[in-house]
Amino acid sequence: MPKYNYTAKDHLGKTLKGKVTGTDQKQALELLRGKKLLVLKLEETGASSSFLSLLLKKKVSMEDLVIFFRQLATMIDSGIPVVMSLNILIEQSENPLFQSILTEVRDSVNTGSSLSDAMVKHSEVFSALFVNMVRAGESSGTLDVILDRVATYIEKTSALQKKIKSAMIYPAVVSGMALIITLVLILKVIPVFKDIFASFGAKLPGPTEFLIGLSDGLRAYFWLVVIVIAAIIIFVRWYAHTVPGRMFLDKHKLNAPVFGPLLKKVAISKFSRTLSTLIKSGVPILAALEIVAKTSGNVAIESAIDVVKDSVRDGESIAGSLEKCNIFPSMVTRMIAVGEKSGQLEKMLSKISDFYDTQVDTSVDGLTSMMEPLIIAFLGIVIGSVVLCMFLPIFRLSSVINF
Repeated sequence: MPKYNYTAKDHLGKTLKGKVTGTDQKQALELLRGKKLLVLKLEETGASSSFLSLLLKKKVSMEDLVIFFRQLATMIDSGIPVVMSLNILIEQSENPLFQSILTEVRDSVNTGSSLSDAMVKHSEVFSALFVNMVRAGESSGTLDVILDRVATYIEKTSALQKKIKSAMIYPAVVSGMALIITLVLILKVIPVFKDIFASFGAKLPGPTEFLIGLSDGLRAYFWLVVIVIAAIIIFVRWYAHTVPGRMFLDKHKLNAPVFGPLLKKVAISKFSRTLSTLIKSGVPILAALEIVAKTSGNVAIESAIDVVKDSVRDGESIAGSLEKCNIFPSMVTRMIAVGEKSGQLEKMLSKISDFYDTQVDTSVDGLTSMMEPLIIAFLGIVIGSVVLCMFLPIFRLSSVINF
């Protein structure tokens, strides 16, 4: 019988990981639920499963998920049964891969599984956050409301990610063009001037000699330089996938001079929105903190939230635990404290998220307007210096050429 890796939580909120054997995923899921475990993730062991997971993550877009959750919420609110709603969504889906996943979800629901249990089998597409929100909606009888809330959450998260990416595209493109232009000047243009200067028969200015030497060295060892740069990139990417590497890089991302404050605002906004959405949907606070940690996207923040979760389990308040982490600003912790005392924690978290969304918009606009003149100045200095060094001997033509 096949074996399945699972991640689940017990009645104390402790996260458990292990393997379970069953004839299929449904039986494995029933065995775990029989042990009173809240299943967060369940997938068959084997390399092919993890490869498929990576493939599906790339192919099922955020837009696909938004349309799915939004339309499913509308149809359920209209009184259409879940199985019939899934049939309609399967027929109109333009993504063949997503169609096959929805078909399996429909078949599982048709044989008696709940929608959340059917989604657990496809954790590569439906994250623990989505599954637990759907499960809470099924338990409270507000599935249509929860599904609509999931769609709104995905839309806002996706919009935030697109803002950050769009802010990075312009500097990356211009910097890339600057690098290409500089390489063309050094590798192609300078050698032409070198041949011209060789006929002068006089000592060249220092900056010109340095630039010609740089051109000769780069042309002679170009592939070695490329190999070294590629090796550095590969090492950094490998290091970033190790636990110490991710912790080191993620900590320094939050403390970076220019982008650090922006990334911290994005992290706070995502934390607040995710936790607010989960609490509003009826997910228990410890399970919500577990999911928020896993979906934070930053190991430093994840470890801080794990500490908060342990403190909350021991009876401390969320605000008091967050304050000890030294990651979240005092305004955030104080608003959360007010929310806890007034019993309106999810509303306070929503306000924090909205505030930091506005802050991210302002920061992105400011960063873009600041980067543009800096990049233009950089281009002018680099390319201008190269051109000046090449024309310096010509400016001094009278003292360089031997008559």
